[in-house]
Amino acid sequence: MASCQPCSQSEDQSPRPSSSGYPLEVVVDEERPGPSAPWVDPCPPPQSPERKRRRDESDEEMTPGAEDIWVVETLCGLKMKLKRRRVSSVLPEHHEVFSRLLEDPVIKRFLAWDKNLRVSDKYLLSMVIAYFSRAGLFSWQYQRIHFFIALYLANDMEEDNQAPKQAIFSFLYGKNRSQRPLFHKLRFQFIRSMDWKTRVSREECEEIQAFDPELWVWGRDRTLVP
Repeated sequence: MASCQPCSQSEDQSPRPSSSGYPLEVVVDEERPGPSAPWVDPCPPPQSPERKRRRDESDEEMTPGAEDIWVVETLCGLKMKLKRRRVSSVLPEHHEVFSRLLEDPVIKRFLAWDKNLRVSDKYLLSMVIAYFSRAGLFSWQYQRIHFFIALYLANDMEEDNQAPKQAIFSFLYGKNRSQRPLFHKLRFQFIRSMDWKTRVSREECEEIQAFDPELWVWGRDRTLVP
């Protein structure tokens, strides 16, 4: 009697005929999608969601497709069970860029100012890293302005109250309002470089945080704020 055993391989495998000459029966199981796709040259216009997505909602239909791989989960006689996994586009270099920017004095002052975590809790900051991975820039190209553009966009996507994010302009430009149109122009270019893929799932945020769980900003949990 054939025994069922999990397969520990993490690479693509295609069904092969059994030694008895009968084809294997393949059972497909899909995991929930997580991370986003790599950068692609854009052409469609941006789309505005009708309502804000809550982080505890299902991301099944809301996260842009990532590169899929199929792995063998179990083999049981003539039956093979496959599971689809999503491969993250977030690389260690994107985490390094984020950590470097946390040392920027303006960003430090901004995070210290946001004590109630209205604009920069751990999930919004995770989205900054996700956006860095999608924008397709070299690591050395990311500067202070990209951090604030990504954080502004994360607030656009996740927050109903849009007023707190306006403080970003005060930290970037002080009382000079003439620079705001340039900020929004750069924001549009940033979104376009991501091929309009602005959705980030809770699963991907938690995966990003798990890369370096000791990083101090992951302690910015809004649920713990009095």
